[in-house]
Amino acid sequence: MGKVAVVTDSNSGITQSQAGEYGVVVLPMPFFINEETLFEDIDLSQEQFYVRLEQGADISTSMPALSAVTDCWDELLKEYDEVVHIPMSSGLSSSCETALMLSQDYDGKVQVVNNQRISVTQRQSVLDAKQLADEGKSAAEIKEILEKAKFESSIYITVDTLYYLKKGGRVTAAAAALGTLLRIKPVLQIQGEKLDAFAKARTMKQAKKIMTEAMAADFKDRFHSEDGSKMWLEVAYTKDQAMAEEFKDELQKLYPNNEIVVNPLSLSISCHIGPGALAIACSKRIEEC
Repeated sequence: MGKVAVVTDSNSGITQSQAGEYGVVVLPMPFFINEETLFEDIDLSQEQFYVRLEQGADISTSMPALSAVTDCWDELLKEYDEVVHIPMSSGLSSSCETALMLSQDYDGKVQVVNNQRISVTQRQSVLDAKQLADEGKSAAEIKEILEKAKFESSIYITVDTLYYLKKGGRVTAAAAALGTLLRIKPVLQIQGEKLDAFAKARTMKQAKKIMTEAMAADFKDRFHSEDGSKMWLEVAYTKDQAMAEEFKDELQKLYPNNEIVVNPLSLSISCHIGPGALAIACSKRIEEC
C-alpha cells in the first residue's frame, strides 16, 4: 500500500503549526507589501498583515515560485510514493493551473486537485484528503473523490466596509460611496470558483440573518441535510474573533449536533475584503471518509 503525502497552500488557512499537527504540508503564499516580499505565516502573521493593511500599504498576492512547488514535491517523494496537491480554486488564482502543468513531469506520482475551494472549505478538503490517505486511498482516488464533491460547499461573507472591494476593483468608486453613505453591508457568496454579490444588509444583525437563512436553504435544497447532519459547518472572520465566536453561539442553537469550528479567513481573501468581515461556510461530508 503506497504512502500518500498531502500538500496545500496557505490559502487554506492552515498554519504551519497546524500542518504539523494534521500531518500535511503547507506552502506559504507570498505577499508583496510596499514592494517587500513576505510569506504568509512565515514572516507575515495575521496581526502584522492587518496593521499594514489598515495603514494603507500597497498589498498584492502572488503564487509560490515554481521551484518552491517542485522542490516540495521532490523532497516528499523521497519518503512518500505519491503526492496529492490541493491549491486554491482555479477560478480565483492561476496557481492551480500552474501546478497541473508542473505535475505532468511526475508520471502520475503527483495528483493536483482542482475542486474549486478556497480558505475554510479548502481547509476541509485537505483534512478529507488526509483521512482518505490514511484509509489507504491512492493519490488518483483521492483526487477523483474530492473533484466529484467540488461543488458541495458554500461560503457567505459580509464585509464591514466597501473600501477594500473598491480598492480591488470589485465595486466602482461611486457604488462604494453610495453604499457607505447608506451604510450598506453587502453579503457575498462563494459557490464554486467565483466571488459574487448575494444580498444587501443595513446592519450586521441583518447580514447574519441573511447568511443564516441562505445556509439553511442550501442545507435543505442543495445538500439534502436540513438538520446539518451531513455537513461540516464553520464560522470564519477577518480580524474580529470575538464577533465570530458570538455568531458561532447563535448558530450552535440552530444546529446543536454540529461541531462548529471558528477559523480566520485566509489572507488571500482578507486583502480584498478588509477587517471586520464575517462568514459562514459549509462543506458536505465525504461519504468515503
